[in-house]
Amino acid sequence: MKKILFIILLFCSYHLQAQQTENLIIITTDGYRWQEVFGGMEKVIANDKGFNQGDSAYLFKTYWSEDAMERRKKLMPFFWSTIASHGQIYGNRLLGNNVDVSNPYKFSYPGYSEIMCGYVDTAINKNGYKANPNLTLLEFFNQQSRLKGNVLAFSAWETFNRILNEERSGIPVMAAYDEYGGKNPTSNQKLINNMLQNSHKEWEEESMDMFTHFEAMEELKTKKPRVLYIAYGETDEWAHGRKYRFYLDAAKQVDAWIKEIWEYVQSDPQYKNKTTILFTTDHGRGTTVSGKWTSHGASVEDAEQIWFAIMGPNTPAMGEVKTQGQLYQKQFAQTLAKIMGYTFTAEHPVAEEIKSAIK
Repeated sequence: MKKILFIILLFCSYHLQAQQTENLIIITTDGYRWQEVFGGMEKVIANDKGFNQGDSAYLFKTYWSEDAMERRKKLMPFFWSTIASHGQIYGNRLLGNNVDVSNPYKFSYPGYSEIMCGYVDTAINKNGYKANPNLTLLEFFNQQSRLKGNVLAFSAWETFNRILNEERSGIPVMAAYDEYGGKNPTSNQKLINNMLQNSHKEWEEESMDMFTHFEAMEELKTKKPRVLYIAYGETDEWAHGRKYRFYLDAAKQVDAWIKEIWEYVQSDPQYKNKTTILFTTDHGRGTTVSGKWTSHGASVEDAEQIWFAIMGPNTPAMGEVKTQGQLYQKQFAQTLAKIMGYTFTAEHPVAEEIKSAIK
């Protein structure tokens, strides 16, 4: 009898240790290249008058070092300190550690759908595509009893209302210039709404990332969702606009915001040591060699090349993964499902998880 009891206790102890993640935060920054993630500022681009916005002195003062390791820390200090110490970072192609999108289009809606569905639907071939007909991971989570009503999404880009199929899924999606807070917004929500509506609107369908971040942080602190998705967009917009300073500044700001999120998470009893963060992008871009660093899409060579980082109690601390290998964007969904203690199933196929990211 004692032996049986010991085995039961051992099994229960193992189960509790194996499943520690209770909360999940997914963060994306649109179209941010692996070249800057792993190498920091590119000197060739910073010296180019067509890209440096007439202020190469600022770029070199702020982001340059002859040492690539130092350059990348200047650009993303939290990423290369805390995440590198406590999580895993993939996608340094200089080491043969490759991460690619699987969809053939290499732009946003197909990329985000691949992240969220664990599946490539080739019918999704334009950003103006209708509401996503496929089951997303967020909708799957919202169908689970212990997560239902505790899944939220915030995005700077209007298209996420369709990517996440807000109407069908029942997941609140705050995108671009959506009114925040419903019919009875709090004073903080009213303030954010007023600032958003009176802000400079650089792009018709996309707001500045600042508003997305402050909305998400407000909900994180007050509603305490179990699953939160935050989609920043300025890295892509400034790259398309050929503004390398703003592109780098946006990346550095996202890094600072992730630091803020993590520090709050580690200060709150619901989240502390029970939260996994995944940070990635929807697609890559061209290279300086091809002259297409500002572009991406099916015709742009190397735009399928991406990266990701993951950190949480179920992920062994490996830092920058330097082994050669090939991973795909479509594997993120099942990886996150497994970390949360589920197996993501849908009518469409779902790619297998990344086993090295789960202990």
